Order: sequence, then C-alpha cells, then structure tokens
Amino acid sequence: MARILLVLNDPPYGTERAYNAFRLALNVLKKDPETEMRAFLVGDGVSCAKAGQTVPSGYYNVELMLKSLAKRGATIGVCGTCMDARGLKDGDLAEGTRRSSLDEMTEWTLWADKLLGF
Repeated sequence: MARILLVLNDPPYGTERAYNAFRLALNVLKKDPETEMRAFLVGDGVSCAKAGQTVPSGYYNVELMLKSLAKRGATIGVCGTCMDARGLKDGDLAEGTRRSSLDEMTEWTLWADKLLGF
C-alpha cells in the first residue's frame, strides 16, 4: 500500500495547479482505494480550503474536490501559520479540512513513501 503526501502551495484559482493536484489525487484513490493519501495546504494553497466557494457554472470547484478527497479517506491539513497570515479562521475551513502545523507536515513527510509537490 502506497503512502502519498501531496503538498500544495498555489491558490485555488488563477493557475490550474490546485485543480491538477486534486484531480491526480482523486484519480489515484479511484485506481487504488488502498492508497493512504494526505494533503497539506501551505502558502497561498490554504485558500483552497476556504468554505463557501462560488464559481461560474461549468467551472471546477476546488472546495468540492477537497470534500471528495476527504470522503475517500484522505487527510487534509491546512497550515495554521499561513491561515493566520491570510486572515483565515478555523471556522472558515471547508468540510474535511483542518488547521495543521509545520510539525505535522514534517511528520507526514517522514511517513510518506511519495511526496508530490504542486
């Protein structure tokens, strides 16, 4: 069984890195449901976990992608220091995500067989 850590630095919109990262993670879990997946959102990536995202019809919604990852068993941490720097509170986070820390990201890095950085 693979243990994968996905680290995302980019915002949810403006580039397609978040979309592609979460698309890959979802596809991995679809093809191998036994994979243990963790995602850590850092820097501008913390904005991906903002609850209540509204996007134009037909456009991808990163919040929904994160919820789908969590429903498939992925653990999603959001850097608390980065949240504070951007004015995000714990109550602002989407379902299935939670405040985390550099210490936890370090533990997850040591736990992972593979690290995917976006």
